[in-house]
Amino acid sequence: MDEASRWGARELARAIDHTLLRPDAREEEILRLPDEAVRYGFAAVCVAPRWAARVRERLEELGVKGKVRLAVVVGFPHGTTTSSVKAFEAGEAVRAGADELDMVLSLGDLKDGRLERVRADIAAVVEAAEGRPVKVILETALLTAEERAWAVEAAASAGAAYVKTGTGFPPGGPATEEDVRALAALAHPYGLRVKASGGIRDARTARLLLAAGADRLGTSSGVAIVREAEEEERRRTGAGGIEPEGPAQGPAED
Repeated sequence: MDEASRWGARELARAIDHTLLRPDAREEEILRLPDEAVRYGFAAVCVAPRWAARVRERLEELGVKGKVRLAVVVGFPHGTTTSSVKAFEAGEAVRAGADELDMVLSLGDLKDGRLERVRADIAAVVEAAEGRPVKVILETALLTAEERAWAVEAAASAGAAYVKTGTGFPPGGPATEEDVRALAALAHPYGLRVKASGGIRDARTARLLLAAGADRLGTSSGVAIVREAEEEERRRTGAGGIEPEGPAQGPAED
């Protein structure tokens, strides 16, 4: 089975966290995300804490609570706030209706080899999450192989559910096949899943990262990726694309 057949439009959509984390994002753009998530069947919508309650409200208006998950970032984008601040931010997100949390670990502590501090930082957010999945953002482009292994071990011992390649913001780089494959080899034996994020803008890249071991993809180009895959399917089979699952408002985001 070729990659296009294995991960068609619907399968790609189910792996995508439909994301908008630009600091200048306006409410109109943010509220387009849940509508598009319903239309295309994305796994989750990922936003900054500022927008969590409003997006939860929109998901409930659409009647898709539990079908499209709400992911909220914590300590984003640099992870340099204290553990108590991250825990507070996580608790605020939970109260606003978050289903999942994407937290940035303390890179400085990791690079200094202060692994107990790294683990405690993650554990504080896991506790505040009250059983909700926590994804730990590593910035793999900035880490050595040894540091990646330390980060995965800390995430696993602290009770996280995922490790994530990066924030998609400088100074980190885009997700690469090599990074995802190496991270999956470290994470999957612990039962951790892998989220790839950064520079995922087309269906080919999305498929390559899934083939390398990613379980979830974070991207602001989800609509473009799924539309590209739909067009491939139409050319190959003459079939239509994903049927609408609910209302959509405004032009597609990319």
